[in-house]
Amino acid sequence: MVHAVQDMATIAGGLAGLAGAGGAVSVAILRRSRPHLPAGHALTCPDTADPLPTVLKLGLAGMTVRAAPGPHGELYLGPGGPQPGRTLRRLVLAPLFARAAAGGGRLWPDQRVPFRLVIEFGGTSRDPQALLRAFRVLDRQLQDHASLLSRCHGELLTPGAVTVTVTGVIDVRELLAARAERCAFADGSFDDLGSRFAPPSLVPMISEPWSRRFGWDGQEPITAEERHQLHALIRAAHDDGRAVRISGLPDGSRKARAAIWTELGSAGVDVIADTDLTGLARHLRRHPVTGAPRPHLPTRAVRRSAPRPNAPRTVGRHETV
Repeated sequence: MVHAVQDMATIAGGLAGLAGAGGAVSVAILRRSRPHLPAGHALTCPDTADPLPTVLKLGLAGMTVRAAPGPHGELYLGPGGPQPGRTLRRLVLAPLFARAAAGGGRLWPDQRVPFRLVIEFGGTSRDPQALLRAFRVLDRQLQDHASLLSRCHGELLTPGAVTVTVTGVIDVRELLAARAERCAFADGSFDDLGSRFAPPSLVPMISEPWSRRFGWDGQEPITAEERHQLHALIRAAHDDGRAVRISGLPDGSRKARAAIWTELGSAGVDVIADTDLTGLARHLRRHPVTGAPRPHLPTRAVRRSAPRPNAPRTVGRHETV
């Protein structure tokens, strides 16, 4: 496995080599964005007609979109039934990969980690066959842009301009695990740490809502116990070769949310996901997450027993692939 904190130049070099130079067009596209914020992640509102431009303009390095299967072999965004033109392919995939190709394999000139695109399968259907068809639709659409995607071949993981994670009502772990080569990954939780059934090569990112394990709402100072638990969980995930994404922050004032953002940054979380896109971007520009950026994708890990959140920190062992 590559070192948990990989040299920034290595990742940047990998991203730069993914596509040809875009010339003056790429310069014009990339200039419109603010600096890249590796820890920023947008939880998009289903009612937003076209969320991607705002996310890219703010420099947020990832977004979660909810998609549901619909007619014509497409995945649709937004609430209610499928709406003409509101497809995942048209509003997210096509413009995202066009921008990456025009930027020579980068979405921003200073991009240091892959853009984390989390696709949450939703909708009213719980029919296994319908959900399986929906995943196959997504897989075909991703294959059209495989050269720009983070991908796994055997146990070798190569970061790309975009990393796709699939979550929601469809469980894709068995489908993805059975493939020798894949360009999408499964979402995980802290319960997956140390699991041989959910290795980092299949589940590279831990994603949990804040309220699942913490009760602090940012109004008062955080307790020593919750701070210790937060740091221990993030340390355990990093020692297991995974990134951490925290979402579902308590409703409250921006000041209270900023207190939680600050605590997450101090603990070294990789991704902070929120619906307050402007506030989060402004906060991260003023208070960057401490430590060097971590790659989204680890390589082959030396397996070990499940880490305990309160265990003493040890120096992780890594193996070059």
